[in-house]
Amino acid sequence: MDSTTPFSILQNAAPHTHRHPHESFADAQALEARLKSTVKGEVRFDDASRALYATDSSNYRQVPIGLVVPKDISDVIATVAACREFGAPVLSRGGGTSVAGQTCNVAVVIDFSKYMHAVVELTAPARRARVQPGIVLDALRVEAEKHELTFAPDPATHSRCTLGGMIGNNSCGVHALMGGKTVDNIESLDILLYDGTRMTVGRTTEEELTAIVAAGGRRGEIYAGLRRLRDTCADLVRERFPDIPRRVSGYNLDQLLPENGFNVARALVGSEGTLVTILEAECELKPSPQHRRLVALGFDDAFIAADHVPSVLAFKPIGLEGFDGYLVECMLRKSLLVDDVKLLPSGAGFLLCEFGADSQLAVDRQANALIEASQHFAHLPSCALYTHEEAERVWKVRESGLGASVFVPGEPSGWEGWEDSAVPPELLGQYLRELFGLIDRYGYRTPMYGHFGQGCVHLRMTFDFKTAEGISNYRRFIDEAADIVLKYGGSFSGEHGDGQARAALLPKMFGPELMQAFAEFKALWDPLNRMNPGKLIDPVAVYDPTENLRFGAGYKAAETKTWFSYSADNGSFSDATTRCVGVGACRKQDHGTMCPSYMATREEKHSTRGRAHLLWEMMQGNVIKDGWRNEEVREALDLCLSCKACKTECPVNVDMATWKSEFLAHFYQGRLHPLHHYAFGFMDRWASLVSIAPSLANLPLRTPGIKSLIKSVLGVAQQRELPRFAAKSFRDQFNSTASPVNPRGQPVLLWPDTWNNYFHPQALTSAAKLLTAAGATVQIPKRHICCGRPLYDFGFLDEARRYLLRILDEFEPQITAGVPVIMLEPSCASVFQDELINFFPKDKRAIRLSRQTIMLSEMLARTSANWQPPQMPGRRIVVHGHCHQKSLMTMKDEMSLLRSTGADVELLDSGCCGMAGPFGFEADKFEVSQTLAERVLLPAVRAAGKDDLLVSNGFSCREQISQNTTRRAVHLAEVLAGDC
Repeated sequence: MDSTTPFSILQNAAPHTHRHPHESFADAQALEARLKSTVKGEVRFDDASRALYATDSSNYRQVPIGLVVPKDISDVIATVAACREFGAPVLSRGGGTSVAGQTCNVAVVIDFSKYMHAVVELTAPARRARVQPGIVLDALRVEAEKHELTFAPDPATHSRCTLGGMIGNNSCGVHALMGGKTVDNIESLDILLYDGTRMTVGRTTEEELTAIVAAGGRRGEIYAGLRRLRDTCADLVRERFPDIPRRVSGYNLDQLLPENGFNVARALVGSEGTLVTILEAECELKPSPQHRRLVALGFDDAFIAADHVPSVLAFKPIGLEGFDGYLVECMLRKSLLVDDVKLLPSGAGFLLCEFGADSQLAVDRQANALIEASQHFAHLPSCALYTHEEAERVWKVRESGLGASVFVPGEPSGWEGWEDSAVPPELLGQYLRELFGLIDRYGYRTPMYGHFGQGCVHLRMTFDFKTAEGISNYRRFIDEAADIVLKYGGSFSGEHGDGQARAALLPKMFGPELMQAFAEFKALWDPLNRMNPGKLIDPVAVYDPTENLRFGAGYKAAETKTWFSYSADNGSFSDATTRCVGVGACRKQDHGTMCPSYMATREEKHSTRGRAHLLWEMMQGNVIKDGWRNEEVREALDLCLSCKACKTECPVNVDMATWKSEFLAHFYQGRLHPLHHYAFGFMDRWASLVSIAPSLANLPLRTPGIKSLIKSVLGVAQQRELPRFAAKSFRDQFNSTASPVNPRGQPVLLWPDTWNNYFHPQALTSAAKLLTAAGATVQIPKRHICCGRPLYDFGFLDEARRYLLRILDEFEPQITAGVPVIMLEPSCASVFQDELINFFPKDKRAIRLSRQTIMLSEMLARTSANWQPPQMPGRRIVVHGHCHQKSLMTMKDEMSLLRSTGADVELLDSGCCGMAGPFGFEADKFEVSQTLAERVLLPAVRAAGKDDLLVSNGFSCREQISQNTTRRAVHLAEVLAGDC
């Protein structure tokens, strides 16, 4: 188990500072023109697009030449042809979640994810699927599961990683234990070479190989070279390639060996875009166990857990994951999945053991057998056996490993850089003890988590990438860590690939002869070195792990005066924008709320990640010019619905709604806003004004010619109907009541938000009735008041601040007395719970008001003993949650209260309704708004029975339903008060 080479690869020398030839490309303008004349898809060489694709999920940053978003294979062929004409390098990209720097380069980036994401053909009897490279893994798995099949490798990024990217990296995931790495599940590839040659490659018999070589041409030349490599390097490959489940480093020359069927497709898997462009892939599908059971074992520490991996593997689980107690501690400190973490057994090191079978009886037998046997392990673990619903929650804990390990309060930031090594599973405990001894000597800290069943561990260490000393220490560390991996017969990469982070270490692992073989393999496919040059294998030199760092020695965040405090980010907007580490959870399509604009457009610039990267680039000023006045950044933020989902669904809690407001405040500082900003932003003032004569104000909204003119002037979509004012506001109705009810009850302040007060007072009337029935003394403001929610959508932050100061002054007695502030509109509650504290983080009144602000449902849940909800057995209730409530609060009380009626209650996983206050009314956003509504919400509304109740607390959500269907949704208060 000694290190294969005694020398240090990196040593302490400074990294080479050569300039790769491809970095000097100077014909971008001519290339852009050629591409636009030959490609049907999108060609983008603007600064914003280049900035968007300058980094991935790694520590590295390289600004590309330009971007192409192809619509089909002919577009890809045309793109490569144009690049070949001008000598431009090419880089394929899928989800952009690579962590080793392999998907950023000075090249023309081809993003397959927007259009080329189809399952071309799925043949269930043969267990095969032919797919385009941009298809998201979960989309393929959904189709395969219809036939009780699956694509076995499933990284934690399965909701957004693409098959093309998985092939490029040779991805694995939890169920690689069941079905192998990506390389083990690829049957053939339709590929395009830089020189324009197109061919289909796969398993090749000796007869076929002889015929191909004899036929000559470019294909024959390549296959002859591959045969020569096989014949000359076979013994060396067998000797030097680690015989472990997770060897991903290097090129797959082992797939050319006779025992592997000279499989050229599989030899190309894991080549990280350095050899060919993949046009289509034929995948093998594996049987998907329809009955599964999850067992968790808790040990005293993660090293002991790792020692017991062989004992667990004897029971043949289909997945065996592990993580340490520090990861759990990080999650609790970040308030991440707190309720789910409570499901874990006691301990400080955990193994998640999943079993699968064709029957519930069989899988239960497997799980119980492990639990029984574990009581005789050398170290007695605590055990937990989960239901299906509980298992889903526990798997979320494991899949949140990356998010849990970064931006932990009170801890330095953790980064990738040595996050993917793998060793034989039976040696995992020994390896981790020695590796963590090295980590301790360098003073780093990291949680550990990963695929313990295959000896692969992920780490997120507190490397210092901002000082020369810190970067030097990092280089020394990975050199020494590499020796430890090799001592245990392991691989530097277990699924993330080598990219730039580990490519310079490969000679230590493979030796000079195999490195030469890798170079010859590269030259066969890409003799001009135009495919992702400088990464993995390069005839000039691979990039050093410390080149092209996103930060680098001497990095300093640009400072600027801001409206919000950013107290969680050292009071710095620039520091806040570094939160995005590129994991891409905002690019998911099929569940949750984040990120609605990406769900509607499949555009990187309209994802949370894309916007975060643009804002970071804006603060640096290297690519994005004009700072806060940059029009491209404004355009990217324009489709942000300010849903706030990213604040909780994003693993690193990016707060794009706040960043958008901040940007717009700077963008319009000292100049006029568009007219509709004033119309919608100050809606509370207009509503208060017209409440004197609401019928008169409604008249133009009912007059065909006039209402069309009003919409045109205000930029409102003609398909929309502007909401009509109620005949009498709730505040006027309430204040006209002769005397308060329950004068000795607990006082509560019922907040008459603008939307319910002036447009839909029935909801507030129902709420007052409920609170009174629960024994409370209901108070409301005596005069017009507003939290100012719409102001944030347009960057009116000076005015928003004044609104809040007025509230703090006017309601100081109630705040001091601890009177609960009861909200019906979630977006207004979020102002007090979020923006208020971001404006005034040290104001005791603000802190108290934030804590005292609750939704009606929470107040009713607290006082449930004092009142009884109406009983509706046999009734069905369909619930759509408002984005802000799902993101910053909870729907638990709503669901509990509604279920207490005896009704059958369904909470839709409908994300954002698409209305989002004024957003859905704006003409230029109407299409996006409708696309989001039609994703889940509107089909569910149309499918609801005529007696089913539709419930949503958001005024905008109810408007979206009423303006697109014949149905009317009601507020929770109306249901519980029996008013509907």
